[in-house]
Amino acid sequence: MKFGVNTLIWSGSFEPRKYPFAALKEAGVDGIEIPVFVPADLDTAAVRKTCAEEDLAVHFCSVNPEGMNPIAGDAGVRARTVEHWKTLIRTAADAGAEQIAGPTHAPVGYLPGRRRTADEWKWGVEFHQALGPVLDDAGITLGVEPLNRFETYFLNTAADAVKFVSEIGHERIGILLDTFHQNIEDKNIADAYRACGDRLLHVHTCENDRGIPGSGHVDWPNVLRAIKDTGYDRWLTIESFNAHIPDLSAATAIWRDLAPSMDDIAIEGTRFLRDLWART
Repeated sequence: MKFGVNTLIWSGSFEPRKYPFAALKEAGVDGIEIPVFVPADLDTAAVRKTCAEEDLAVHFCSVNPEGMNPIAGDAGVRARTVEHWKTLIRTAADAGAEQIAGPTHAPVGYLPGRRRTADEWKWGVEFHQALGPVLDDAGITLGVEPLNRFETYFLNTAADAVKFVSEIGHERIGILLDTFHQNIEDKNIADAYRACGDRLLHVHTCENDRGIPGSGHVDWPNVLRAIKDTGYDRWLTIESFNAHIPDLSAATAIWRDLAPSMDDIAIEGTRFLRDLWART
């Protein structure tokens, strides 16, 4: 198993001067997950250089930026969104990333006040299928993340995520399941992971309040046992968000400090997860 941290803990873009690399390595962090929203803004050579120097793997997280929507009624918007994600996939390969994960299926916060439609489901499947060839060419995997009901109406539960990626039917496309979201949407978080089976591609290990893993009410022993039972052996990555960056705080609805320091979320959280995983 590999243990990672999302750099949104410190910054909304790639800013390695803000990351406590020595402490992360001492805690047992194997890699970083960096947010990439505008591919052209990322210095991929700097990412490769930094991760080589620090002996860390790298992968991407992303969302659909303003103006992009895979399930839009406008075919032109859907086509532009496909091209955006193709560029993002190629950028990930240039940066030496292994995968991209996030809510690929719909814009975060897009809530039209109704259930998803059959057409939207079909467009979502077709969108991901269109990315298949470039994923193959780039050697990148893609994790589709269900979100809680306050962030999307399109994909919320593990069961729906399994159905969705099964219909997509591409071996490089699987599920990112986040304990934070499934704590809201699934009856039992451990059972949600079991339901994913071999479709599980990536795991976000987040406390119920996005604070330090182990400091809240997530049933970590049962969750990690369920993940282990699936045969999953990729990444357990901590994701949280810096409450002192106004745009990031507003986007994630974080209005208070989640830990004594943001470093604690990554460092103490990784120590907790590593120790518990070894004992599970």
